[in-house]
Amino acid sequence: MNPSDDAVRECQTIMAHAWMVRTFVKHSEEVEEFPELMGIVRAVFDTARALETRVEDPDAYLKMLRKKISKLRKAAEQFAVDAPLASGHTNFEQAVVSINACVDRLQAVLDRD
Repeated sequence: MNPSDDAVRECQTIMAHAWMVRTFVKHSEEVEEFPELMGIVRAVFDTARALETRVEDPDAYLKMLRKKISKLRKAAEQFAVDAPLASGHTNFEQAVVSINACVDRLQAVLDRD
């Protein structure tokens, strides 16, 4: 087993957490009144779909993640601005913390690979 295989497994776990943020936001009532929240939903979906086709090829997976991480980071940054405007509920506060942690952890994997 090579380090890239471990990196892919770790990233897949991180993306599962990002997917849960996506699911929470997508199905929240607030998204109807504040459609800007869909930016993070689309960014996570786009990243996950691009990566899932490359799980069996770690080098291609990490290369794709390098291409997608900046878009995901920008979406997370915008979500951090939009979420408190849409709702002050703890769920949204924690969703911001969670998606930022996902982006940071994905970047950390890329930085060490």
